[in-house]
Parts: sequence; C-alpha cells; structure tokens
Amino acid sequence: MGSRSNNLAYIAGFLDGDGSLMLQIKKRKDGKSKRRFMCTICFYQDSRHEKSLHWIQGILGIGYISKRNDGMTELRINGYTQVRDILKALLPYIRFKKLQAVALCKACEVLSLAKRRRLSEKQLFVLANLILVIQAENYANKKKRSKDELLEMLGLTP
Repeated sequence: MGSRSNNLAYIAGFLDGDGSLMLQIKKRKDGKSKRRFMCTICFYQDSRHEKSLHWIQGILGIGYISKRNDGMTELRINGYTQVRDILKALLPYIRFKKLQAVALCKACEVLSLAKRRRLSEKQLFVLANLILVIQAENYANKKKRSKDELLEMLGLTP
C-alpha cells in the first residue's frame, strides 16, 4: 500500500483538490451556551469512484462515508482531537489549503483545551477570527458570515 509518508502525501493532495476544511458554529437547544463548534475534514468524490474514499478512511482509521443525492460521496471526519491529529500529519504535504489547515488546527487546539467546553471571551474571539480565515479561503456557494454576525452569534457584542 505504499509508505506512510507516500499515503499521507496522496491524502493531502486529495484534500487540496477534492476536500474541504470547516469550522462551524451549530445552534443547540440544550446546554448553557446554545451553540457548539464543529471541526470537520471532508473529502468528496463522484460516487462512481468512491473506492478512493474507502481507502482514505482505511489509512486514517476514522470517518464516515455517505452518498449524497447529487451523485457524490463524501468522507467526513469530525472531532477536535481527531481533526487536529490528522491535519498535523498532513500539514507537511498540504499545498493549497495550508492557511486553512493551520487555522483549523489552531481552532482544534483551543477547543480541545477548553475545560468542559466553557470558552473564555478571549478564546471565542480567537475562534471567530479563525472562522473568518477559513471561510475567506473557501469558495462556498452559501453566504459567508461577517465578523459582526459571528461575534453576535457568540455573544461578544455589547
């Protein structure tokens, strides 16, 4: 199956071309904060060629694969520590999404070190800025949130 570094280089190239890195704020109905942060690495492939996603899942040993209604299949990896560890392994090989990968890695560090998910105001500001870095590099179809919108979602506005 090739050496570990060759496999990681291939996976990083796949991520650069057919993947995305996301740091999202999800609304919650339960809990004190009414929000949660979600870190995700996602690989996309036409469903006719989904074997490569199963291979990546096998090499990384994590993630779930799902078929979408538009003929695409995706491999998603969630979780602060899992995403951080995978990105640290892939970083030497990532070329086009390096800025996003570094930002998401930093966000994972902040989130994984937070005690009982109680984030300080300073940590929330850091996370808001990292979301802005990541979304500035994405070419998403959906409307991107402004800094003011993010700060309001996080309760950081006067």
